[in-house]
Amino acid sequence: MTATVSTTCFHSPIGYLIITGSDKGLHSLTFSDEPVLSDTTGLPAPLAACVQQLSEYFAGSRKVFDLPLAPAGTPFQLQVWAQLQSIPFGKTASYLDVAKGLSAEKAIRAVGAANGKNPLCLLVPCHRVIGSDGSLTGYSGGLWRKKWLLQHEGFLSPQQQLTLF
Repeated sequence: MTATVSTTCFHSPIGYLIITGSDKGLHSLTFSDEPVLSDTTGLPAPLAACVQQLSEYFAGSRKVFDLPLAPAGTPFQLQVWAQLQSIPFGKTASYLDVAKGLSAEKAIRAVGAANGKNPLCLLVPCHRVIGSDGSLTGYSGGLWRKKWLLQHEGFLSPQQQLTLF
């Protein structure tokens, strides 16, 4: 029997977050400029917990997410996403650092591609991956959100500027 997939929408300080998942775990968390109509009653436990933990994160009282994740991806993508979860709140890593963490230093481009396909923004903190030169490289939610998140986590001060390219 297939688990029923549910969707809900969370309004964050940097836009709407669309959450999908089932009783088995969260499938995706993505940014949207528009809200998605959703019923917030009877949400599967992982989605309800995600809404609560996102509220805590944006309020500044949560630094680590503790949620069941069930993203779809290739075995390599799943390895990269697991490695991203080891980057602590308030810290960053380069794509090379992530590749080295997988003992796949020569797979830096593949790591970058897997990072770009991460379906669980924030929960799998791809926003914490920056260029080896300290630049804020691409982010599917937009570089302005990446900068906001890194400031929120204390990595960047509001006055600090990083190269955007």
